Amino acid sequence: MVRCALGHRWQCLFANDFDESKARCYQNFFGDAGELKVLDVGKVKANQIPGIADMVWASFPCQDLSLAGNGAGLSGQRSGTFWPFWGLMEELVEQARSPKLIVLENVCGTLSSHEGRDFVSICRAFSRLGYVFGAIVIDAKLFVPQSRPRLFIVGTRKDREIPSYLVGGGPVALWHPTALVRAAHKLPRDLSHDWVWWTMPAPAPRRTSFADLLEESPTSVSWNSKEDTEKILRMMSELNLKKVKAASRSSRQMVGGVYRRTRHDTRGKPVQRAEVRFDEIAGCLRTPAGGSSRQTILVVRRGEVTSRLLSAREAARLMGLPDDYELPENYNAAYHLAGDGVVVPVVRYLAAQILEPLVVGPTVRALGVRQTRARYKAVREAA
Repeated sequence: MVRCALGHRWQCLFANDFDESKARCYQNFFGDAGELKVLDVGKVKANQIPGIADMVWASFPCQDLSLAGNGAGLSGQRSGTFWPFWGLMEELVEQARSPKLIVLENVCGTLSSHEGRDFVSICRAFSRLGYVFGAIVIDAKLFVPQSRPRLFIVGTRKDREIPSYLVGGGPVALWHPTALVRAAHKLPRDLSHDWVWWTMPAPAPRRTSFADLLEESPTSVSWNSKEDTEKILRMMSELNLKKVKAASRSSRQMVGGVYRRTRHDTRGKPVQRAEVRFDEIAGCLRTPAGGSSRQTILVVRRGEVTSRLLSAREAARLMGLPDDYELPENYNAAYHLAGDGVVVPVVRYLAAQILEPLVVGPTVRALGVRQTRARYKAVREAA
């Protein structure tokens, strides 16, 4: 998804994932030119990475950093894969192949994991390699109808000039929420000297709603029976049922995203609840570890309420993937690909506003790598 977002102005030198299903989708879309290595990042060797990259991007597993996770943080088996990745960065520096930029993406829980110590560890890793760094939080709802705030840490080599318009004098509420400001203020003095308040203009208002992305005739899912829909409604609290009733009175079709949550009743007993939102925004997509992590939609039309799971293609659309991006045939695998990724328009905006100006310098804003979408299609057809 990062490569989709960067587009034809960037050339991919190296890619890595250990998931075979995701790898097949990647190769079906971009072709199999050999840059993708399908193995655990801990087994990747620096000599497998060619040349000197302008940018290295890492979206490492979030489970141990998520607020809903186990709290293991960077010591966890999954989120701890940050360290072997960073070992590769250290090797590149030792070989005089330091990338101009290193970008990390993860959940906002990274800021508070282990009372902020994990965030400090990441910042110290940047500083020790000779990078200044800063972070920005972007909620995908600015670009697509999905609530999905994510943390982006951008580091650039200290020997490179930073265009002045990319640096603010302090935090900006749109990009630097309270949790990020708090984490930055907790940095030790030696690290605070290397901190940068990245800034960029507000994007144009989003024009699409959740309903705009629905498939007319989905093939990956089926509509629930009337009985199953009623079961979902019975799981709702009075507050959520009022939302459904209000939607029923609307003169237009209303689409709501539903998640199952464990709540406690008045006696403190845990009960499963269905919670719905009709604000034209989907809830944050997650990987389908269980039935409750897959999003259900309610469609209310002329007083009638129907329901089904979010389709695989709808999940991909909520991530900004084009419809010609081939998804796995298995529903859970396709949903996992979407829920585990980055939102394409978010990364494209970050690239245009911050990453590309950092790569090319203070006066030029665009890269000139000649690789077009037509080239992608030619490679795919040849494959």
